[in-house]
Amino acid sequence: MDLDEVETIAVLGAGNMGHGIAEVAAMAGYAVRLRDINEELVQAGYDNVAWSLDKLAEHDQLTAEAAEAALERVTPVVDLGEAVADADVVIEAVPERMDIKREVYAEVVEHAPEGAVFASNTSSLSITELAAATDRPERFCGMHFFNPPVRMPLVEVIAGEASSEATLALGEGLAESMGKTPVRVRKDSPGFIVNRVLVPLMNEAAWLVYDDEATVAEVDSTAKFDLSLPMGLFELSDQVGLDVGMDVAVYLHDVLGEAYEPCPLSEAKIEAGDLGRKTGAGFYDYEDGGVDVPPDEGRGDVADRLVAVMANEVAKLVAADVADPPAIDEAMQLGAGFPDGPAKMADSRGLEALVAVLEERFESTGHPRYEPAALLVERAAAGEGFYPTDEDGSGPATYETLDVSIEGAVGRIVIDRPHRLNTITVELIDELDAAIDQFEADDRVRAILLTGAGDRAFAAGVDMNALSGSAEPLLAVELSRKGRRTFGRLEETPMPVVAGIDGYCLGGGMELSLCADLRIASERSTFGQTEHNLGIMPGWGGTQRLARLVGESRAKEIIFTADQYDAATMADYGLVSEVVPVDEFESAAMALAEKLAAGPPIAQKYTKRAMLAGRESPAAGLELESQAFGTLIGTEDMMEGITAFLSDRDPEFEGR
Repeated sequence: MDLDEVETIAVLGAGNMGHGIAEVAAMAGYAVRLRDINEELVQAGYDNVAWSLDKLAEHDQLTAEAAEAALERVTPVVDLGEAVADADVVIEAVPERMDIKREVYAEVVEHAPEGAVFASNTSSLSITELAAATDRPERFCGMHFFNPPVRMPLVEVIAGEASSEATLALGEGLAESMGKTPVRVRKDSPGFIVNRVLVPLMNEAAWLVYDDEATVAEVDSTAKFDLSLPMGLFELSDQVGLDVGMDVAVYLHDVLGEAYEPCPLSEAKIEAGDLGRKTGAGFYDYEDGGVDVPPDEGRGDVADRLVAVMANEVAKLVAADVADPPAIDEAMQLGAGFPDGPAKMADSRGLEALVAVLEERFESTGHPRYEPAALLVERAAAGEGFYPTDEDGSGPATYETLDVSIEGAVGRIVIDRPHRLNTITVELIDELDAAIDQFEADDRVRAILLTGAGDRAFAAGVDMNALSGSAEPLLAVELSRKGRRTFGRLEETPMPVVAGIDGYCLGGGMELSLCADLRIASERSTFGQTEHNLGIMPGWGGTQRLARLVGESRAKEIIFTADQYDAATMADYGLVSEVVPVDEFESAAMALAEKLAAGPPIAQKYTKRAMLAGRESPAAGLELESQAFGTLIGTEDMMEGITAFLSDRDPEFEGR
């Protein structure tokens, strides 16, 4: 079956995952049959879809008309035969128990059309075993959405032993049509990618506390502030639910053996009914203030243990051909909110050092969870990482937070952290500096276009977790200077710079956009210097650049109110030069950059220099303008411009 043949999707299970999958499918234009075992459950799921669509419309993430149309595509049903009778795809999201899922599929095959494709939303169970309960294992795959489906961008598309390439391609196409990013899991392996890395990581955190080697505060401080994970590991356990995490841990243990033995730390809490946020207490007490992770209790040895355990799982997945390092990293970023993937984190610490940590623990404890994977040992011994390095061995061959390329005469910089709304880190600032160096050294590049990956943000500010190490005043001062200097290079580079803004452009992201020569924005873009909401102020030049661009009064309004503004308002304020429809944004931004790239390079360089000089001293700016004007007279570019004008053709400037 091809993607364009899919019209109707049956979603089995109307719980949190089921109604969320039904919602994103309906928003993508599919007719959806939402089914559960009784009227009360299915109606609750339908009501949740309606509530969520209303919220999206309320927050202008969806028009009221689109929300109404999506809801009309959802039909709640109880009868299983009715739910799947005309379905092109059946997505099962029933409770995470093999016996329940197999019973459901045994009934589904009696009613589903012969050509229908089946997909399970299981987070860890064997796709091969589930497919065996049907009459079409070749048309069966895993489609693991993440909670909540309407917000989380990842879908793991998992191959069972018999899954056909056409079925897997259909699963990926469906995910993309729903606005999600599919990551292929090439082999059916317990936990797939995200849970296979995340559950052993959380288990190791529990063992650290259970063995009295660290406290909950030390582990969570290390994870959240030293490793820059989105939350502490015990905080995450409470969020997921201790019972849910234990179910997955037990399954991994049953299938993969003693290396995945669950830590007993959670058992007493589960027996007492303290399952995390949903019950009001877990590792933290939510009836008495909730989570308060200290920012300064992290420990280097704890960080080494946690990263070493993740690196070991990555090596096992790569060796088994479940996924390659880029896919693993992408899955962890999109599905678990990691600022960097575990393979890149391991490379940054050095595989040799991590193997040493594992070997010491294996020797001292004898526990198989510390036995280093053969591939990890092999690469460490060869001085390699999970990613290739430059020929001189100096570091990664590619940018990690940016996508840097040259298209014709335009140097493109794409902020490539869509899983974190393209928020800015110290590493990103360093890579931006390197990208500007690269373009300035390349004669082909005549203009720069700066955009953000994904469809939600240009850059939604600073990554507070990634920059938490700069909380000390002197470090914060240096960080401010570092960002200001690097962003300022966009003003100083001789090439015109265009910021193409689609989605959120907030805080430090807005400060970055201020350094471009021109800004073009999609209609859905949102701007704001929101630092005052956090009790801080713009620190990367925003107080000065914004005032120059929109006037001091407007700048004070934007900064003091910390409000968010739409693109049309920012165009009225003079900050944005052009606002375009969303579907025209990419082509319009590139067209503007290409137009500037075709301009006279020498004249552009001196124009920028004169304007910069005029900020400090109008007299100096005017004098530089006169000197530059004289320099341009008689250049080959000037002669080309005059000749082209007289010949009624476009000039072809070469910077001579």
